[in-house]
Amino acid sequence: MNETPSPRRDRLLGHRDFRLLLTGAATAQTGSQVTLVALPLVAVVVLDATPFEVGLLTAAETAAFLLVGLPAGAWLDRMRKLPVLIRADVVRCLAVGSIPPAAALGVLTMAQLYLVALVTGVATVFFDVAHQSFLPSVLPREQLVGGNGAIETVRSSAQIVGPGLGGGLVQLLGASLAIVADAVGYLASALLLARIRVEEPRPEPAPGRSLRAEVAEGVRFVLKHPLLRAIAAATAVSNLFAAVLAAVQTVFWVRVLDLAPGAIGLLLSASAVGGLAGALCAGRLAAWLGQARLIWLATVVTAPFAVLWPLSGRGAGVVLFGIASAVVLFGAVAYNVAQVSFRQSLCPPELLGRMNATMRFLVWGTLPIGALIGGTVADAAGPRAALWLCAAGFLLVPVPLLLSPLRRLRDLPADTAATAGEEPVASPAA
Repeated sequence: MNETPSPRRDRLLGHRDFRLLLTGAATAQTGSQVTLVALPLVAVVVLDATPFEVGLLTAAETAAFLLVGLPAGAWLDRMRKLPVLIRADVVRCLAVGSIPPAAALGVLTMAQLYLVALVTGVATVFFDVAHQSFLPSVLPREQLVGGNGAIETVRSSAQIVGPGLGGGLVQLLGASLAIVADAVGYLASALLLARIRVEEPRPEPAPGRSLRAEVAEGVRFVLKHPLLRAIAAATAVSNLFAAVLAAVQTVFWVRVLDLAPGAIGLLLSASAVGGLAGALCAGRLAAWLGQARLIWLATVVTAPFAVLWPLSGRGAGVVLFGIASAVVLFGAVAYNVAQVSFRQSLCPPELLGRMNATMRFLVWGTLPIGALIGGTVADAAGPRAALWLCAAGFLLVPVPLLLSPLRRLRDLPADTAATAGEEPVASPAA
């Protein structure tokens, strides 16, 4: 029996500006996933970095969310989002593109890797907040879940293709030269975004409003909303321990499991199949279970699989690592599609940048802390001990959601009544 294409998907892909936005995301994400394999290998294999130095490198990549995360949203609410997206891609292209020439000349150092990580991190803060705030200008509200699902599908597909490509390029060309793919991806993304023609009006600045007051308004919007508070807390815990994992996994693979670069790329690609499945299933799961239920169920069901990370070993034992990553990624992507779409629907347009920046500050600000914790524990007790810490932390992720009004809801409220601290009315269970 032939399946007919989904009319909803056809409407999304038939939207020229959304198609360009999606294609730009695909090219940038694929390049980033190559660097996900290559950059830690440059540190571990080329520069013989210690576990703590690798953790510090991971922390440098995400430190920008603590340094400029909050003011970035207020700045973005004062300007058009599309030019910011293009400039951020150009900056990231130039930053990562500096690594291969330095390596070829024999002058590459950990200090340069830290600087590149910091610069690309700042650009990524502005890009990510602007991207989430720009999507509602491209698509109507009723298509946001589908649009976020499509973007997560692209992200997850890149997580499948990119690491395998990255591992092959590292094995063929060396870790430093493989990073060229990331620079090309960012450049291609900038060129595609420059072709978007959506009419985005310049926000009118509120007279007499200071940057501090505007930042505070975004923080209040998030912290006064009981559902956003729970989502922020759960995501912050998840990211804290995901950063522990990111800081130690390359050292664990190379020095404990004795994996070659190509095998590392294949492991990451196989794990990312779970993320792709989560993106493809998120819309249907939200319709079947309810959007609110999906948010907490996704974490309750999948987080316990994190215990397979420290249980993995050489040979066939590597499969346990892949299974854990695939299942946890499935839950994380389904969770993200549901909660990001809710945030975009709930927030007034003039607050989108500050709301997203506040959420990013709260949930991504834990990343550099987790990376430093992971590197420190791995240095003192070994990478496997750090993975046990990571697994224990993931078991805590569902707790804030289960203690919130989300547990009593089937669907999420479509208004801002809860912003003032009111309890949202629970939808009838199916």
